[in-house]
Amino acid sequence: MDFCISLILLVCISPILLAISIWLYFANKGAGAFFFQERPGKDEKLFKVIKFKTMKDEWGPDGKPLPDAQRLTKVGKFIRSTSLDELPQLINVLKGDMALIGPRPLLVQYLPLYSKEQARRHEVRPGISGWAQCHGRNAISWTDKLKLDVWYVDHCTLWTDLKIVFITIKKVLKREGVSEEGQATVEEFNGHN
Repeated sequence: MDFCISLILLVCISPILLAISIWLYFANKGAGAFFFQERPGKDEKLFKVIKFKTMKDEWGPDGKPLPDAQRLTKVGKFIRSTSLDELPQLINVLKGDMALIGPRPLLVQYLPLYSKEQARRHEVRPGISGWAQCHGRNAISWTDKLKLDVWYVDHCTLWTDLKIVFITIKKVLKREGVSEEGQATVEEFNGHN
């Protein structure tokens, strides 16, 4: 079902994807429109997530990326606030790396930081949207977010998925929970429980 829905969506929104790609190419000064990053999926198997690139490639003197607030472009801020940056992940769904609904794929560096209970989020395929996104997205604590991810693992049904789709649409239209208070995006997970 995920495959068929993703294929239909990709065909239907391909003009939008093309327009965003061109817009971001110029906004990113030729640095590309797409962002690829390794993320853990089901059973912690690594895959490359595809997103629209909303930040500039700028590094500090220490060789580390500048803070998100300094790298996030004006176009990127809009793309993120409307969740359009997630649309290329439909390709990940087609490839079988992701589902439409499931816990969001987080950074590889977080894997050793999860408690045993939190790590259960990897018992299902990650999704473009999930239960945590419906209940606060980036505006809730990591503890709450990971609890909600595990709740989804234990309550994964077609009815739950349909509910998540409708709540997600409502949240995206209202642009709720896009970033953590006081952050350009979200604070990194540090393993607190």
